[in-house]
Amino acid sequence: MDTSKTLRRHRIKEQIEMQCLGFIENKIDRYLEIEHQEIIGDHYFAKASIECIYLYRDGYYIGTVMMSHAINEGIIKLLVERNNIQIQKNPDSKKTLEELIEELQNKKLISSKCATASKAIWGSYRADIHHMNSIIKKIDFPKVAQHNIKHLSTIEKEIFSFQTLGRKFTPDQPKYWDTNPDGTINVYLRLE
Repeated sequence: MDTSKTLRRHRIKEQIEMQCLGFIENKIDRYLEIEHQEIIGDHYFAKASIECIYLYRDGYYIGTVMMSHAINEGIIKLLVERNNIQIQKNPDSKKTLEELIEELQNKKLISSKCATASKAIWGSYRADIHHMNSIIKKIDFPKVAQHNIKHLSTIEKEIFSFQTLGRKFTPDQPKYWDTNPDGTINVYLRLE
């Protein structure tokens, strides 16, 4: 490697190290305030969910909001699928996410707290952000990200709640977990 690249690499390393040290307390505070569910089902959105937590922890608020929208929709799709809820409203249209949330709540498949959290994420400028409408320059992304990540935590704690007794892990709602033929369950760990 030539000297100019080595020097540049060294400067960038020092800059990143200083940034990390300068922001570490804020990152720790943000991470601790989430109080996320430490174990969830190993579903297609599980990896995105932990990355959403890391985005918020690291102060990437727009990414947190966008990711929380997608994870919320993924969880609702899982609930709809596992509870055999029809997504077609009529032959020409499908139910909106909000209608599906209301149906899940009305059928007592989710609590009002979970439904409220899911609707709050859905209503947090989803279409404006997804389509990059000009209104996004007025959005307080740190505040929206904080609310969304906490709402996502509320949803995941309800859907993926479990009990442990010794070394035995028992989901409160087994239909939302994938059980293997040998009785084991695939989980996604999000532990410190």
